[in-house]
Amino acid sequence: ATVFVNLRKKADKEELIEKMRAFRGAPQELGLPSAPANFIQYLEEDNRPQVQLDVNYERGFGVSIGRLRPDTIFDWKFVGLSHNTIRGAAGGGVLCAELLKAQGYIQAK
Repeated sequence: ATVFVNLRKKADKEELIEKMRAFRGAPQELGLPSAPANFIQYLEEDNRPQVQLDVNYERGFGVSIGRLRPDTIFDWKFVGLSHNTIRGAAGGGVLCAELLKAQGYIQAK
């Protein structure tokens, strides 16, 4: 998917890439079993991400981002790729259940 963003605070390309690579959400902070260690990978090549090469990053639970560049209407645009089944429906449901358990909403029997 192509993503277009406006930022509240201006940032250069290197700063944005570093922020993406350093991102850690609740699943990473809590060390959930299905959570990818590195949620986002930024790919420097001009032709990435590609489904054949990048869809299974972090066992399909990660997101591959590339082609970050300035946009004429928004501040920036980039291409993002994730696995629809693993990151989305099935795996996303498992990860949500793990998060709910870790936060005390679901009790183990």
